[in-house]
Amino acid sequence: MGRRKRGQPIHGWVCLDKPLEMGSTQAVSRVRRLFDAAKAGHAGTLDPLASGILPIALGEATKTVPFMMDARKVYRFSIAWGASTATQDREGEIVARSDVRPTLGQVRAALPAFVGDIDQVPPAFSAIKVGGERAYDLARDGQAVDLKSRRVTIHEASITDAPDRDHVEITVLTGKGVYIRSLARDLAATLGAEGHVCALRRERVGPFGLQNAVGLEFLEDLVHRGAASEGLLPITTALDDIPDLAVTDEDAFRLRQGRSIVLLPRQMETLQARLSPGSDLVSAVQGSEPVALCSLKAGRLAPDRVFNLQL
Repeated sequence: MGRRKRGQPIHGWVCLDKPLEMGSTQAVSRVRRLFDAAKAGHAGTLDPLASGILPIALGEATKTVPFMMDARKVYRFSIAWGASTATQDREGEIVARSDVRPTLGQVRAALPAFVGDIDQVPPAFSAIKVGGERAYDLARDGQAVDLKSRRVTIHEASITDAPDRDHVEITVLTGKGVYIRSLARDLAATLGAEGHVCALRRERVGPFGLQNAVGLEFLEDLVHRGAASEGLLPITTALDDIPDLAVTDEDAFRLRQGRSIVLLPRQMETLQARLSPGSDLVSAVQGSEPVALCSLKAGRLAPDRVFNLQL
């Protein structure tokens, strides 16, 4: 007798407002258990000391996770002046102190140097692998960690609050791979000060933002009321930048079998006008249900990832 598959075929996204002191893996496990979902994943790790948007994919939505890796993100964070820590956040041991307190004018004048394509060295306490081991494991063992500089993009940066002379709050719009702790470290160095991140909140990941976020307590209440589906966003939420094409029942059947379909000239023209530069990716839909992610080539749609929502 075949082995019973664990969990239910739940498909969709949960835009979780992750609480503090909870890791991303732990958050995914909690959500997966709440929905009794057979499969789950997330788009973009969020540290335990950070709160905010953690998009969690359930079921067939996990096939769209790769399309969220390049999504722009919004972070709001506070720097506490006066001390730098080993981890560049409030968890680490203090490694340097200073009486320098940059003024708002000085911070504002320094920020433009960190906007655009910049080189950034990740923190030693990060999940990057060095010789097969995580950098944070090496750092915790007292070993020197030499991480290479990476090219990252920060689209916008501005001061959004300054409650007192010891703290400043900054909001940034970033591309992938940006470390906020490294940004705080480098900004402090530019200003001749010591500082660390004392608060961090992610407010957006692509189409997932605070406006469609839910907390764990809210999800638990929905599940207890038998209304868990109200906490789910459609699979296509992660595909908002990809043009869609409504297909017939016959074409949907072909695509689900892994076969390509022929497009009419007017369909080709419409899709080509909507494609992002350098992209040939199209989402085939049947009604409101996604059928497959396809490549548009030579007048045909060829399925790359098929959504098995009928299981």
